Amino acid sequence: MTPDQAKAKAKAQAQAQGPAAPESSAPESSAPEALREMLAELQRLAALPLERGRTLPPRAYTSPELYEWEVERIFRREWLCVARAEEIPQPGSYLRLDVLGTPLVITRDEEGELHALSRVCRHRFMDLLPPETSPEHGCLKRLTCPYHTWTYRLNGRYAGQLAGAPLMQRVDFDRAGCRLPAHRVEVWNGFVMLNLDPGAAPAAPGLHELDLRLSSHRIADWVSVHTRTWEGVPANWKVAVENGSENYHHMGTHAATLDPVLPGRDTEVHECDGRWFTMFTPLSYPEQGGTGLGRHSGSDQGSRPGMLIAGIFPQFVLAVLPDSAVSIRWLPTGPASHDTRITAMVPPGVPDTPGFAEQLVGIRAQIARIQEEDLVAVRGVQRGLASHPAPSNGRFSHLERPLWQFQRYLAERLH
Repeated sequence: MTPDQAKAKAKAQAQAQGPAAPESSAPESSAPEALREMLAELQRLAALPLERGRTLPPRAYTSPELYEWEVERIFRREWLCVARAEEIPQPGSYLRLDVLGTPLVITRDEEGELHALSRVCRHRFMDLLPPETSPEHGCLKRLTCPYHTWTYRLNGRYAGQLAGAPLMQRVDFDRAGCRLPAHRVEVWNGFVMLNLDPGAAPAAPGLHELDLRLSSHRIADWVSVHTRTWEGVPANWKVAVENGSENYHHMGTHAATLDPVLPGRDTEVHECDGRWFTMFTPLSYPEQGGTGLGRHSGSDQGSRPGMLIAGIFPQFVLAVLPDSAVSIRWLPTGPASHDTRITAMVPPGVPDTPGFAEQLVGIRAQIARIQEEDLVAVRGVQRGLASHPAPSNGRFSHLERPLWQFQRYLAERLH
């Protein structure tokens, strides 16, 4: 058989068998062997029942390869909470932010709609709102590049469209086709949700049941009174998310702050699956006035006072009391670092009540103290993960059900 005859025969056999599956049909087929092994281990752990559940192996929190896979499979495809809508309050308002190295600006048009636009000028790649010279928040009629003064519109369906490019008349240049890339944005309970994937399904339908659990609080109308960011925290993003998704650590990390009034051991973790979870911690001594995050505390969990915690994977947790709430957002900045942004909110009108200024001082101090306690924990965990020989997988408590659920979420998204 000649080479040409062999090729013809192979082609005929392939046609008879139908089209071959592309190599990328198995998502991890092109991944390095070490990454494939980790993904296989994640699938195995996620299949275990909670009663036999174990933590992820240490390398899942230190591997650069897994981190890059998470960025591509989760953070560039999932809905991420990035702000409160009130941070962009009126037409022309903007909020500068960076998400996974992507420079963005959130703007509001004359009809009240939000837009998420690239901050990179289409001329020579300059940051349109460089942090060296531009406030994080502000109000503009148009975006103007500080490099060569190209300008971009912010109104309605023309948001991001080039408006002006000085001294470009002598070259062949398509002005009409020049536009800043836009990304999808939705508002959920007053929070701005961003997705870098143009093909992603809408965020709202998947959060409908969570909406019902939060409906009595009407969080969408609440007012932010304090926001603080901790940048470059030296721990993998999953360490921080897991810490913020269970109250088991109250008895240790927060023994002198949260646990006396919100005992972790009393937490009731609700039966959930998928990308969100809830749990409720009753107050131990409601007559003493709560946690310091509000004048009194409670929940829609019947008539019992306490704190309702709602989490949305991969990077958002909300702790709700009837007269105050705290939201926490995490964004990875590398395999072993992340940023944490915490916002305190209160119902409308509360900031105008007598004595609130003094109360706000207490809120700020309490948030800082609790976060510093959490930073000791997440930094300590990250050091433990890097130890040699590597520690073995730990076992979950029933109070760590959200972490077990988080594994299932990761296994689905990273497969």
